[in-house]
Amino acid sequence: MKNFRIILLSLFAATLFSACSNDDNVITDDQSVADSKSFQSFKALKEAKLLLNSIRRDGGTPYNVFRPALTFTAEQNVFLPSVLGIDYRIDRSVVPAGPTARFPMFQGWETLPDGSRRKGYYVITEASDKKMAKKLGVIFSPRMAASIGSGGEQNAYFTRKGRLVFEGSVDFSPKRSLTAGGTSADGLLFGFPPAEVNPGAIADGAWSSYVVLPSGVVINAQLVANSTGIHDRIPHPDGNGPAQEDDLNNPNLAIDQASVVMQLLDGWHNGSPYYFHIVTDTSDPGPATIELGVFAPRLANLPTFGLFPGGSMLPFSPTANGRTTDTDGFGVQGLNSASLSDRQVQDPTNTFPIDPSDERYAPMWDAHITEFTVPESERPILRSFDQINQLLADGTLIPFRGNANPSPLANSLSDLLTATGAIINCPVITQPGASVIGTQIGSPRNN
Repeated sequence: MKNFRIILLSLFAATLFSACSNDDNVITDDQSVADSKSFQSFKALKEAKLLLNSIRRDGGTPYNVFRPALTFTAEQNVFLPSVLGIDYRIDRSVVPAGPTARFPMFQGWETLPDGSRRKGYYVITEASDKKMAKKLGVIFSPRMAASIGSGGEQNAYFTRKGRLVFEGSVDFSPKRSLTAGGTSADGLLFGFPPAEVNPGAIADGAWSSYVVLPSGVVINAQLVANSTGIHDRIPHPDGNGPAQEDDLNNPNLAIDQASVVMQLLDGWHNGSPYYFHIVTDTSDPGPATIELGVFAPRLANLPTFGLFPGGSMLPFSPTANGRTTDTDGFGVQGLNSASLSDRQVQDPTNTFPIDPSDERYAPMWDAHITEFTVPESERPILRSFDQINQLLADGTLIPFRGNANPSPLANSLSDLLTATGAIINCPVITQPGASVIGTQIGSPRNN
C-alpha cells in the first residue's frame, strides 16, 4: 500500500511538472491584453457605480440595466438606453424647439485656468468600455480609446465623494452671433462660409469631451451648464433669443432632478431622415456657431482627419450650398440654409454614414463638406453616402473649396471627398421610423 501511494505521488508530481512546463500555460501577450482589459472593465464598473450613485443623490433617476425606466420599440430605434424621454414632434408651429430628448445630468467639477474649481453639470452619451456602457445605459464606442495620448483628450479623476473632476472648463457666457457670407464670384456659394462667427460658448485649452477616467476608459462627457450659463442646445420655452441663451432658471435645466432637455438635430442616413443627434462641442468656431455648440479648440488634436476606420473620429458630410427651398417634400439642406436662417434655427440636415449599432461608430464627426456645381433648382437632398459618391463621380458635387486637404485621404467611405479639418461632437440618440414622428415617449420634460 505504501509503495502504491509512492507511485501515485510520483505520477502526480510528474504530471504537475509537465503541466507547468507546457507552453499552453505560458502567459502570452494576448492573454496579458485580455487580463488588462478585464481589470480595466472591473475598475470601470466601479466608476459607473459612482456616477449612478451621484445621480440618485442629486434627486435624479439613475439608469438600471436590469429594470430600465423605459423600453423602446424597434420602430423607435433608440440608441441611448438611459434617455429619460423623447419628444418626436417636429412641427415647429406646435413645438418651437422641434424634437428634444431628456437626459440624466451629472454634477462634477471643472478646473479653471487659475487652478480653482467650479461646479459644472454634464451628460454622458458614450463609453469605450462595453461593460461600463451597458451599466450606464450609454452607447458603446470602442474607437474613442484611440484618442488616448493624442493631446485631444483630457483626464479626469473622482473626488472622495464620487464627483468627477475635469482638467478643463467651459465659459457659457458669450453671446452667439453670426453674419452670413455673401455670394461667391461664380454665384454658387451664398451664406456659407459666414462672414463672421461668434460662438455662444468657448472652452479653455484643457477642455475636451473625450474624457479619460482613472480606469483608462474614455467617456464622451459634455458640460451643459455652470455658473456662467447653459449650453445653447438647451431650448427655452420663451424662445431662443440672446436673453434666453444663458438663463440658469430655464426649466429645461433641472438641477434638482439631475436632468436636462436638449434639442435634437435632424440628418440623413442610409436614405432615411430623422437621424436625430445632439451637437455638444466642435473644434472650429464656425460649426460651433452654426450648430449652437461649444467651441473647444483642443478637439483639433484628435487623430486623424480623413481616415476611417483608423483614428478616433468618423467622417460625415455636410454640404456647403444645399437648396434653401423645399421643392419635393424632402425639406431644405446645407450649411448655407442654416447660416441664412434666423438665429440658425434651421438644421443643416447633414448626411451620415453609419449609426451607433455599428462598432466603428464614434461620436466625434470628421467633416467632409461637399459643394454643388449646379444651379440650386437642380440640387437634390443628399440622403446617403452612396448618393454622395455617385454625385461626386459625375461632377454634380465636388469637395468644398475650403476643405483643408488638397486630395482625399485613405477613407473607405469615400475616395473622392476631402476632409475639412473641423470636428463636431454629434452623439446619435435615435433614428425612428416615420410612424413614430409626432409622438412622445417617457418623460420628455422636467417635472
